[in-house]
Amino acid sequence: MTQTLEIYQSLWAMEQRKPGAVEPPIAEHFERIKAAGYHGVCIDPNVDEISDSLALAPLFKDHQLRCMVNAFPNAVDELTPLLDMAAELQAEQVNIIGGVMPLTVSETIPVIEHWISVASAYDFQVLFETHRNATLNDFFATLEILQAVPELRLCADLSHFVVDREFSLPLAPIQETYFERVLQRSDSFQGRISNNEQIQISVQFPQHQAWVTQFKAWWRAGIHAWKDRQTEDATLRFLVELGPPPYAITDKHQKELSDRWEEALIIRAWVEEIWADLTPGTE
Repeated sequence: MTQTLEIYQSLWAMEQRKPGAVEPPIAEHFERIKAAGYHGVCIDPNVDEISDSLALAPLFKDHQLRCMVNAFPNAVDELTPLLDMAAELQAEQVNIIGGVMPLTVSETIPVIEHWISVASAYDFQVLFETHRNATLNDFFATLEILQAVPELRLCADLSHFVVDREFSLPLAPIQETYFERVLQRSDSFQGRISNNEQIQISVQFPQHQAWVTQFKAWWRAGIHAWKDRQTEDATLRFLVELGPPPYAITDKHQKELSDRWEEALIIRAWVEEIWADLTPGTE
C-alpha cells in the first residue's frame, strides 16, 4: 500500500493587494509556485468565474501542476457546472464551500445529501470544506450534520471553527473531543493558523506560538487518523492557504505585518515533517 502527500498552494493566496501596486500576472504566480516545489495550485471559482478558470488550463499543463478547486456554489443547482469545470481542468480534488445556508440543521442535511449524490458521478474526490459564511459555517451544527450524514467527508480548515466559537487555550476535554470528531471525518487539510479572535495570524510572532502548537497537533492527529484508515493506495492533499488582506493583518499603511510567502513555506515544511515522522522508512 502506497500513501503519498501532495501540497498545494492557493492562487488566491498569491494576490498581493498592495495599495497603488499592480498585481503580478497569473502566469508569474504559476512559475513561482512551480519553482518552489508545490505539487499543484488551488483555484476558487463561483459559477460566474468558470470561463476565467478554464482559461488557466494551459498554465496547469505548461507547469505540470495539479489542480485543486475550492468550489463556491451559491445555489443548489450551481454545483454541477462547477464540477464539470473541474473535470475539464482534470482536477484532483474539489472542496465545496457552499453559499446555500439554511437556518437549521434539518434543512441543511438535504442540501448536503443532494450535493453528495451529484458529486458521486465524478471520478475525483469531492469534500465539504469547514468554512465561515458557508454551508458548514457553525462548528456545533457541523457536528450534528456529521452524525446525521455518515457519508459526509470533510476538507478541514480548522481556523474557521476556532474563530466561530472563540475557543481559548488550553482546550477543555470536551472541546478536544469535538475536534477529534472532525479530524476523523477529514480527508484533506488546509494550512492557516488562527486564534480565537483573528482568522489568520503570523506563525512566527512569539505571542502566537501556543496556537501554532495547537494547529500542528491537530494536523498531526488528522494526518495520523487519515493514514490509519486507508486500506489501499491513497493521496492526502494539503492546501497552504494564507489569504491576502483583509485575511492578512495590516498596519495603518495597509502593509502586511509578515511575509505570507515565507510563512506558507514554513507551514509546508511542518506538514512534510509531520508526514515523514508518521511514515516508516521516510528519511
